[in-house]
Amino acid sequence: MTHVLTLGEALAVVATEPGDRLRHTDRLRLDICGSETSLAIGLIRLGHRVTWIGRVGDDELGRRILATLHGEGVNVRGCRTDTTSPTGMVLKELRFGTFPRLTHYRAGTAGLGLSPLDVPTGAVREARLLHITGITPGLSPSAYEAVKQAVSTAKDAGVPVSFDVNYHAELWPEANEAVDVLSSLAAKSDVVFANQDELMLIESVLNRIPELVVTRGEKGASVTVGGLRFDTTAVPVSVVDPSGAGEAFVAGYLSALLEDLHPSMRLQRGALLSAFSLASASAWHGLPSRDDLRPVNRDLVR
Repeated sequence: MTHVLTLGEALAVVATEPGDRLRHTDRLRLDICGSETSLAIGLIRLGHRVTWIGRVGDDELGRRILATLHGEGVNVRGCRTDTTSPTGMVLKELRFGTFPRLTHYRAGTAGLGLSPLDVPTGAVREARLLHITGITPGLSPSAYEAVKQAVSTAKDAGVPVSFDVNYHAELWPEANEAVDVLSSLAAKSDVVFANQDELMLIESVLNRIPELVVTRGEKGASVTVGGLRFDTTAVPVSVVDPSGAGEAFVAGYLSALLEDLHPSMRLQRGALLSAFSLASASAWHGLPSRDDLRPVNRDLVR
């Protein structure tokens, strides 16, 4: 049985070394990224079984993405290779401090072609949890339909739904559409993750969310569940790149949720994984295994 099934976009990343400018440097790193793929790797490293559904191009970048995920242990057997569209890509520059400059190349790429036909109905029904993000429905109408089908299948089968709002303004030219779509998905989810600013987007359905997790960066995070609120502080760390910290937090939280740990311990594991990610130049390279977590906090590792 798959513990977590997720679906979305995967991109190749061409990144400069910190401080370098793309137009001048000859030092580049090739990596992969994706909110759902980073989460999948984070959960896999903690011993959970994860299936990722998506589309990549029939090119070397697509093959690298699938090889990387497969190598980490993520189930990618249901992914499709698109022979007519290329794999998407993002250029990343860390020019000033720790805030990356990202330039996405998405137009006409394979990831945007995700559709309801890609959703493995049987696998969704057999999963312990379905995880979605606000990125995928913003990619294209067909990708939104795929998300809706996955959620509908999960709800019919009694499979809990986890939703990371993960709002990216460039995916939503119409702000009202973002509010409608993200609120609708939040209202159908059992666990919702949002940062402080994203709460405004789903304000109309906040009282309908059974488990609401709010992240506040250096101020920590909180969860409200069963009418009770629990808080945790952020883990102090020297930040290299914040790009994957949110997905890492969600992976840690869901890992603890799958193990039925107390909400406060879910927050703590999320904060720990976020710190590991912040200390790495990659969204997923620095994500820890259970052995990595034990010296840090044995109470969070069984």
